[in-house]
Amino acid sequence: MHLTFESAGHETKTFTKNIIKSDFTQKADIPEQVKTLFVPIGQDGVERSDAYTGEGLFFKLGSYNQTNGKDPSVNRVWCPGGETYGGDLQKQYKNGSYAEVWFKDASIEISDNAISNQGYFESNDGLSAKTVFPSEVIPAITKFKMLMGNGESVENLEKFENKDFFYSVIDGTRRWVVYKTPNSGVTSKNSSNTRTELHEKREWTPEEGGNLTGTCKVMHVSTSGDGRVAASYSTVVGQIHSGEGHENEPLKIFYKKFPGHEKGSVFWNYEINTAGSDNSDRWDYSIPVWGYDMSVTGSAKDNFPAEPNDGIMLGEEFSYEVNVFQGIMYLTFTSEAHETKTFTKNLLASEYATKDNIPQQVKNLFFPIGQDGVERKSAYSGEHGYFKQGAYNQTNGKDPSTNIVWCAGAETYDGDIQKQYDNGCFTEVWFRSTTVGPGVPNE
Repeated sequence: MHLTFESAGHETKTFTKNIIKSDFTQKADIPEQVKTLFVPIGQDGVERSDAYTGEGLFFKLGSYNQTNGKDPSVNRVWCPGGETYGGDLQKQYKNGSYAEVWFKDASIEISDNAISNQGYFESNDGLSAKTVFPSEVIPAITKFKMLMGNGESVENLEKFENKDFFYSVIDGTRRWVVYKTPNSGVTSKNSSNTRTELHEKREWTPEEGGNLTGTCKVMHVSTSGDGRVAASYSTVVGQIHSGEGHENEPLKIFYKKFPGHEKGSVFWNYEINTAGSDNSDRWDYSIPVWGYDMSVTGSAKDNFPAEPNDGIMLGEEFSYEVNVFQGIMYLTFTSEAHETKTFTKNLLASEYATKDNIPQQVKNLFFPIGQDGVERKSAYSGEHGYFKQGAYNQTNGKDPSTNIVWCAGAETYDGDIQKQYDNGCFTEVWFRSTTVGPGVPNE
């Protein structure tokens, strides 16, 4: 612990104290000041050798009055016998029996690894009851519009919330924005899947570039689905979406966890910008970040692959950065207990312009359902697109026999959203940080 005290007209003072190793583990180590002040009132203990190691600590700031009305004969250190006027606040204020402190500046920085202390905040500060809008937690939200799982579109997200789909929560000392959406609700015109998802208002070409970051944790994915279906039990937490041409998606960032597993997978997909006017034979190529890629499925509806060794658990935080600069997409994924992963993808020149270049993964997953197209040579060059972020549920109630990749056959309770929430048929993603802006040179 490093302390610094400054005041105009006074010498600056600095102090250092080790709070994970004690100086006072033996009686002989007790300072003379303590022997004089505390030992006479029976306070003569020693400290544990590791001091405050491993204990959850928190800062407090304000006015903590040390003058009370207790009898000094009880404790000559802490009981000053101050006048209290029977607890009458106004009389104490009128007669000088109070403390008053003014602050002109204060700041606090909390480590990303800080221990949560939710119980303290709930019992002492009432933060859980206070309405804090998502835009107050993540100001960048105002640069987006939104579609929610009930089909409602919202253009202005400043001081907006919806307790069923989009709101803030406090997790210990930190606030998060919640994105929640069922397996079945009202979808966008080009999708079978519900979403509570931000849609960037600005549009840009790959040549112009853009940058999106997010720090999130997936709290729930649908527990209903079909193990054979690649999209089952997954949600998209970030994407780039084209606003022109076929309106395909050069990037989708997924989280997927099979039922019964503790760990899930993070992977990203590239969807080709199909050559020609027929977009029905488009396909995705999937790249693993931690755990599996999208193509790893079960052999039967209720059969699942082995749990990934390097996967991400529900509630485990991870971050991503999507940086598109001069037509190149740079991806960075970080998580405390996992290796940082980086990827690069050219959005201006296709790798998949001929059948010979199509990856084997795609041939195995998409060819059996007739999706065997090639990409235009210039990929997404010149097309305006935008970022999306939140919870884009990939688990739906459609019959897997119609499409074994995207039709999950999940329970939807005939679209009853509350029943889906009550029975695990939804996805929920929390974000604590988001930034969006222009692309930057890759370091």
